[in-house]
Amino acid sequence: MSLLLYTTALAAALVAGIFFAFSSFVMGALGALKPKSGIAAMQSINRVVLNPVFFLAFFGTAALSLAVALAAWFAAPAEVRIPTFAGSALYLVGCILVTIAGNVPLNERLARADADAPATEALWALYLRRWTHWNHLRTAASFLAAAAFVYAGSTI
Repeated sequence: MSLLLYTTALAAALVAGIFFAFSSFVMGALGALKPKSGIAAMQSINRVVLNPVFFLAFFGTAALSLAVALAAWFAAPAEVRIPTFAGSALYLVGCILVTIAGNVPLNERLARADADAPATEALWALYLRRWTHWNHLRTAASFLAAAAFVYAGSTI
């Protein structure tokens, strides 16, 4: 159980680190570019991120979160179950669901945008603000999930 908790914690921390990079400097750097260049760069990032390595980290952590919650349900005392369930909920809701409901629709809208169209500048400003807001949330959720898994592991 400890190994599974700590592995899940490391995986959630890895995802939190990826999102932290975007929240702390990547989006700021893209926002400092001319809108056409920022849009083109983010469109490229959104295409390139769809790869097996990122999917393994992102969805693999979701699978680990489910596995560790099930293991805790069947084989752990309440002092381990509660933080484990909290960590799983934080990751699955605050990271996976927020990504699906918040970031992905924004990415899809940006993918359809014509970087040369005059109205796209306003879309870009709105995208930067909303996407970064959702990303802050999933950064915090992934980090707090990692912390909850570490805490649960320390109680065993």
